Amino acid sequence: MDPRLYTVDTALLTPRCVIRRFREGDGKPFHHLIQNNQTNLSDHFPHLVKAIDGPEMAEAFVRHRISDWLLQQEYTFGIWENESTHMIGYVHIFHIDWDVPIGEISYFLDREFTGNGIMTEVLARVVRFAFLELELEKLYLTTLADNFASQRVARRVGFQREGDLRNEFRRSGGTLVDLVRLGLTRESYGE
Repeated sequence: MDPRLYTVDTALLTPRCVIRRFREGDGKPFHHLIQNNQTNLSDHFPHLVKAIDGPEMAEAFVRHRISDWLLQQEYTFGIWENESTHMIGYVHIFHIDWDVPIGEISYFLDREFTGNGIMTEVLARVVRFAFLELELEKLYLTTLADNFASQRVARRVGFQREGDLRNEFRRSGGTLVDLVRLGLTRESYGE
C-alpha cells in the first residue's frame, strides 16, 4: 500500500457530470444502468452483464469495487449527470501494475447520453486523475475492432492505436472477434 494514494480524489467534476467512487447503496442505480443498456453491453461487456444479475448482485459488485479502491488494486467510478443526478455511466481503471506503473481503462455511457461529448469530457478528466494523482506512466484500453465510437472518444483524449489483437474476444453469441489496443503515456499527455 502506498500512503500517498490514501488521499486521492474520490469525486471528479466536469461541466456536466460528477465522476465519483462507488458508495454503499449504489448497486440499485448501477443495476438500473446495466438493465437499460443490456443489449449494447452484452457484446462489449458480457462478463459485467452476467455479474449484475439483479440488484443484490449489483450491490455486491459495487462493494467489491469499493474494497479494490481501498486496497489500491483498481479504481472504479460511476458517472452521474449533474442535471438529473442519475447514474449514466461507468469508468474502471484496472490491471494496474504498480512496478511500471501502467493500467487499463474501460468505460461505457448510457445509450441515451452518447453522441454529445460527455464521454470525451469524462475520459479526459479520468485520464488526468490517472496521470496526476495515481502517477501512472501509461494507460491503455482495448475495444472491439468495430467499436469506432469508443476509438474516436479515446483518440480525442490523446490515445493512439498500438495494434490489433486477433481473435482475442468472444462475443456473447460465441463469435471470436478482433480487438484494437490504444495507449496513452503520461509523457505524451503533457500535463
